[in-house]
Amino acid sequence: MVKSMTGFGRGEFSNELYNLKVEIKGVNHRYNDIIIKMPRHISYLEEKIKKIIKKEIHRGKIDVYINLDYINESAINIKVDVPLARTYKSALEHLSTELNLTEGVKLFNILGLSDIIKTERKELDEDIIWSCLKEALDIAVKDIMSMKELEGEELKEDMLSKLHTIENIILDIEERSPLVVLEYKDRLRERIRELLDKEINIDEDRITSEVVIFADKCNINEEVVRLKSHIKQFISILNENNSIGKKLDFLIQEMNREINTIGSKANDVLISQRVVEAKAELEKIREQVQNVE
Repeated sequence: MVKSMTGFGRGEFSNELYNLKVEIKGVNHRYNDIIIKMPRHISYLEEKIKKIIKKEIHRGKIDVYINLDYINESAINIKVDVPLARTYKSALEHLSTELNLTEGVKLFNILGLSDIIKTERKELDEDIIWSCLKEALDIAVKDIMSMKELEGEELKEDMLSKLHTIENIILDIEERSPLVVLEYKDRLRERIRELLDKEINIDEDRITSEVVIFADKCNINEEVVRLKSHIKQFISILNENNSIGKKLDFLIQEMNREINTIGSKANDVLISQRVVEAKAELEKIREQVQNVE
């Protein structure tokens, strides 16, 4: 199955304590690069998250965004150091007496002093957090895979259509190839007649020898056979269920090499034109392959 490297998935899960939201975005990339952005206090779950994603996504740049909310209460505990506040109050009252200040000590005077009120993050239940996060992550992964597979099928249909066009071009080249040698033989005979006295008999054996040499130089049978084989292999790989992008990329290079060789050996204007058309279609396929996982 063809999977695109481009996709987006979202998952959300809640229990009585936490709400977890996960978003996954995939784009083209040569390798499998996963970047996770999440609250620092749950960063210990990063490797578990990557392991789940890598089971399904084998290639591409994957950005994962995780948001954690606490339900019905704050994530922060507030602690008041009452003994320290009393000590501050006593010190302030003593200072007021010494300075003959008439204003009493107010609450805001004490709150402005350091260490009276402290905040700390509540302790998390790691097992519950992971259970909740995994549910949201599974939903997001399923969502992005559905999108990647849907786009992958569109890529597959487009590539198959272009491969069919290339196959038709190859058939045209095969039909044209034998005529190239015959036309060369006729041109050679006419050229000799133009250069020599028309009454002089032409050495047919010499002409045949030259034609054989020409035919050998412009023989493209091997390249055509290999190109057809590459196309069949390409179609077969499109139906595999694993990561196929790198395989297809390699085959595209091989197909391009064979087409270039056909163009250089054919020594014919019409075949050269068809080669240009085939290369144009192959380049379109190559661009599509860059988006295949």
